[in-house]
Amino acid sequence: MQKILVSACLLGRPVRYDGGSKRLDDALLEAWQAEGRLVPVCPEVMAGLPTPRPPAEIEAGAGGAAVLAGRARTVDSTGGDVTAAFRAGAEAALTAARAAGCRYALLTDGSPSCGATFIYGGAFDGRRVDGKGVVTALLEAQGIRVFAEHQIADLERALAEDGSLPSE
Repeated sequence: MQKILVSACLLGRPVRYDGGSKRLDDALLEAWQAEGRLVPVCPEVMAGLPTPRPPAEIEAGAGGAAVLAGRARTVDSTGGDVTAAFRAGAEAALTAARAAGCRYALLTDGSPSCGATFIYGGAFDGRRVDGKGVVTALLEAQGIRVFAEHQIADLERALAEDGSLPSE
């Protein structure tokens, strides 16, 4: 059975920066959870960041690959440099994915860790920019396909195409 790495906040776990969750009420996610397919992670918590914590963004909306390459930092709203924690969290998520044999991930869009299609611009002004978070960049570089929560149907199709879902 193909396991899926999933942002813990999508399962209702209160791990987000504000102490809340971003629960995704979706029949597919519930079915996969019941089947034992899901490997929940919160990279930021895994890296030792507290909950709640100040919100963080990648400076200048540079993207996760730039953070991994040392060309950009992740900073919190107080000006603190949390780059090391975000890199450590990405490594922890990759370790969890590899240990479970995950080839797919369903992550929370907009997050500086988990963003799959967009992140925030780095000025804490609510501006969205196309880009990927640190975890997404690392997972994709290692061949793991990442989907945002609004792409869950695309993930289901990918699983079906590679034979990872039971046929109807």
